[in-house]
Amino acid sequence: MDKSLKERIEDFKSYMIDKPPLEIIEHYKRDLLAIQDSMEIIQGRWKMSIIALLCNGEFRYSELERGLPKITPRMLSKELRELEINGLILRTVYDSRPIKVTYKLADYGYTLVPLIIELTNWGKQHREKIKTATL
Repeated sequence: MDKSLKERIEDFKSYMIDKPPLEIIEHYKRDLLAIQDSMEIIQGRWKMSIIALLCNGEFRYSELERGLPKITPRMLSKELRELEINGLILRTVYDSRPIKVTYKLADYGYTLVPLIIELTNWGKQHREKIKTATL
């Protein structure tokens, strides 16, 4: 059974107790590399939003553009291309007139759903914290 988030946080924090900083760094070196690799794939203002939308179905380019009103067409194309190259989304071109192109999340892309849920929850909590701090 998976550990709760609270248990995982405590496990993570417990290694720091009575350890010199360089030992802590050495212990987490592989984890830090994994974080850098992950961020390389999902970094940017739009990728996680695109993935979150695609969790809910298949969309045409114009629908994604409407769903992300501040994104430029050039940036949307770039982000979709990078997500496709990394195997997170699938692009389907239909042989029709006019040509129809759709995007959907690949099975591998669904592995990011727990991260999206956690980011969403954290973002909501953070927004509330900031609102209450400014009152």
